[in-house]
Amino acid sequence: MKKILLKVQGLGANYGPIRALRGVTLEVKEGETVAVIGANGAGKTSLMRAISGILPISAGTATFLGLDIAKTPTHELARQGMLHVPEGRGTLQTMLVEDNLRLAWEIRPANMTFEHALENVYARFPRLQERKDQWAGNLSGGEQQMLSVARAIINRPQLLLIDEPSMGLSPMFTKEVFRALAELRDAGVAILLVEQNVTRALELSHRAMVLTHGEFTLEGSAKDLAKDPRVMASYMGQAA
Repeated sequence: MKKILLKVQGLGANYGPIRALRGVTLEVKEGETVAVIGANGAGKTSLMRAISGILPISAGTATFLGLDIAKTPTHELARQGMLHVPEGRGTLQTMLVEDNLRLAWEIRPANMTFEHALENVYARFPRLQERKDQWAGNLSGGEQQMLSVARAIINRPQLLLIDEPSMGLSPMFTKEVFRALAELRDAGVAILLVEQNVTRALELSHRAMVLTHGEFTLEGSAKDLAKDPRVMASYMGQAA
């Protein structure tokens, strides 16, 4: 029986008087990929921020490997294996590409040498190897997103939280990022994914949940939701 890595029960979170999340409940088990889909403003990014300890939790509980997220520093969650790729470009702009990767590798106790970890990253993203001696801030948007993902996976996490990985990317870069995510999924890394490209999100995931105004309104297997007319009508009119 697979272990539950992330357990969220009755989660609430606010931005001042605005209720961003209303009683959200979900689980992610080891080796499982779960997608959260929904319209803009549904609360998807708020959910990721609350789960990763950035947005204070106002109600309910969230635990990672039994650790109370509300009481555990974000750097400790990262050391324990829960890594967050936020919406936008999570890179250090004034550092070289390879220095970005080294700093990320040092966050967690190493299960392999930096050189071995770097080889794995460059095998997934050859373009980063070509750019290794460039400033991160000089990379294109797609390359910066690749670097953000690479920073999160250089020491294989137990749970990867990734928010809108295809935002602003060309179809070519989107394909490369999702190829890397599929490799992680197939290697047994658990993934909680928020993604605007619903077609790709459902193709990648085992399960999916639809968030509407801070609440889950639909959930099920990704294959079933891809055929659900309610999802098709609301979210599937996007280019893959």
